[in-house]
Amino acid sequence: MSKRTLPARRFIKPTFEYLIEKKRDGGEFSQEEIRYIIDSTLDGDLPQYQLSAMLMAIYFQQMSAQETAELTEEMMLSGEVIDLSHIAKPKIDKYSTGGVGDKTSLVLVPLAMAAGVVVPMMCGIEHDYTISTLTKLGSVPGFKDELSIEDFVKQLGKIGGSIVKQDVELAPADAKFYAVRKTTGTIPSLPLITGSVLSKKLAEGAEGLVIDVKWGNGSFIKDLEQAKQLARSMTRVGRSMKRRCVALVTDMNQPLGDTVGTSLELKEAISLLKGEGPEDLQELVLKLGMEIVRLAGVAGSTLSAKQTVQRHLKDGTALQKLKDLIEAQGGDTSYIDDPDKFPEAKHIRKLPAPKRGYVHTINAAMIARGVHMLGAGLTGKSKKIDYAVGVSEVRKVGTQVKQGEPLMMIHYNDEAKLEQALEYFKSAYRLAPKRPTPPPLVVERVA
Repeated sequence: MSKRTLPARRFIKPTFEYLIEKKRDGGEFSQEEIRYIIDSTLDGDLPQYQLSAMLMAIYFQQMSAQETAELTEEMMLSGEVIDLSHIAKPKIDKYSTGGVGDKTSLVLVPLAMAAGVVVPMMCGIEHDYTISTLTKLGSVPGFKDELSIEDFVKQLGKIGGSIVKQDVELAPADAKFYAVRKTTGTIPSLPLITGSVLSKKLAEGAEGLVIDVKWGNGSFIKDLEQAKQLARSMTRVGRSMKRRCVALVTDMNQPLGDTVGTSLELKEAISLLKGEGPEDLQELVLKLGMEIVRLAGVAGSTLSAKQTVQRHLKDGTALQKLKDLIEAQGGDTSYIDDPDKFPEAKHIRKLPAPKRGYVHTINAAMIARGVHMLGAGLTGKSKKIDYAVGVSEVRKVGTQVKQGEPLMMIHYNDEAKLEQALEYFKSAYRLAPKRPTPPPLVVERVA
């Protein structure tokens, strides 16, 4: 682990007003200026109102590829950088921009571990209406989502994987940036997203990164072209920092899999680790898993990568790795052996189709907000998570339904919360008389 030490250099510090105006007018920051911005943010010398103005200027004027790479590196070097060079196995992490029903990390981390890949995964905070991987794992009694850096490294050496909260010592500049971005409407800035994600992921010690960039109504990136641009930006910057990077642009205009919630999603992930589960989830896990094992050098060809992933899903080795990870972090693995032990909601009711037709569109964000209303997320005044609630058997785009047939099954404990959630669930679905063509799950591969 190391911290950056700044060499002595001749650099005349500009005023913050000058830097704001420079970016406002489309200018390009030098590496020294970016370093100065990062240092001033960390030291508290850059007032928040001026940092807000600077981030807004970046949002509108963007950053060049060179600026973005330098920003990423300076943010990464703003805190601890974990050294995993003593671990001989390949170190590859996976990152997703987040989506509704996205439980792929719960499958991919143990899958990669089973294939001989070390996965140093640190997860950030939940944003908007998404439910984090750690919140889902929190449905396992005893599971600890925090480890010291030392224990994190030890666990990686021992079992080959870990899923924990982001350590505050890693990329602290990003934390300060993110807090301001969240309150100033600058979250969607592509260079700032790139810098934020990669600075943290590369500080973990990963040699490579597989990125799932989601687009659509269930993602914070609503525009397909913007998602493609982000995928290109992240892979380009990753390569410039001597890391192997591959990105898939994937559809998030409907929930992924058949469930949205916490324990419901974990149970679905367990099914997938037994070689079962819904087709769309299987497809995405297969494609992301193939990218991980190829990036790690475990499999050379596409066919070999596919066979490797399929083998570990079917023979139980990936499922065992999930148990190993949960056990290492204090969780009760009997819940993995017997998913029926997870808490169940007191009530289950269907959301009836208002008429006959085909599911034409689904607003995934509406479903997610409804699930949060039931008590599954961390939003709102209450910080207590109800692990039992959520939705299952979600009907997908292109499915034919008769009037009164369920569009989904709602798992709930509180009638008052259900009434609030129903408004979101009802508005999520649009039916049409003709069958639409379901959107492709993987839109583009960027390497």
